[in-house]
Amino acid sequence: MQRAFHGVAVDAGSGLAAALAEARGAAARDDDLLTFKRAVLEELGPDASTVLVDATCGPDLLESYPAGCARMVAFEADVYHISDADRITVLPENLQVSDYAAMDVGLLKFFIYYAPDDEPSLNVRKQDLVADIGQRCRGAGVQFLMEPLVYHPTLEPGTEGYARVKPDLVRRATATFADPRFQADVLKVEIPVDLDFVDGFGTPVFSHADALDAFRAAGDAAEGIDLVYLSAGVTFERFEASLKMAVEAGVPFNGFMCGRAIWSDAVGVFGSGGEQALRSWLRDTGTQRLEKLVEAVG
Repeated sequence: MQRAFHGVAVDAGSGLAAALAEARGAAARDDDLLTFKRAVLEELGPDASTVLVDATCGPDLLESYPAGCARMVAFEADVYHISDADRITVLPENLQVSDYAAMDVGLLKFFIYYAPDDEPSLNVRKQDLVADIGQRCRGAGVQFLMEPLVYHPTLEPGTEGYARVKPDLVRRATATFADPRFQADVLKVEIPVDLDFVDGFGTPVFSHADALDAFRAAGDAAEGIDLVYLSAGVTFERFEASLKMAVEAGVPFNGFMCGRAIWSDAVGVFGSGGEQALRSWLRDTGTQRLEKLVEAVG
């Protein structure tokens, strides 16, 4: 497809709704989540190539897309709603893949938690689900953006043990879903290193050269499929530094999809100042952050 992605993600569901309710306190309204997302879409969309919205709010937001900003809707009930036992993403009840073209939505995003070292039969179930969605996207003429979020069966994110294995987890998950069987047009993948454990940023478990090698190995696993990086809830500064490192490593990636790293600070702004303050913050700080990310990827 070879499109450049300068993407903003605002597909968060119940977790964001809860954060907004807490920030708003007595001023909270039932439509705060939709108001917040519409503001992000309308204020940041003009400078983004695409904005990702969720399946629940998405249909109500489609008319708010600015010209030149591609419509992308997640095919998930809630990014925080998975079955506890197997971490399989729950599909939306209000949308089918066949609905996307009718809504003039050309991009469908689907995520799944994936542990390369998990029970093989469980991973087969997850792979079959992804392959089925890929096939339905192809049949409907919708571009498929696939997002594998890695985990380890026993190691916790944020620990040194997990940081040591994360590069290999990202590499292996990328290689798996790059297979033509899944018919993914774009892979939306995690940064393969935790900068908290890279020399110059945090505890030096990895040298700078090691980190660059990790980027290259994971990037090579994409095998020609368009590759974009997600922010995964890190700070804006960390994500910007990560994108610059990917460029330094020479990874042939297509851009980024960034959510909380851009707009998480706006939750508190909305809570204290309402929609007008939110939109002002987005036009100022939010737009500046998006522009810096675009600059970082060249």
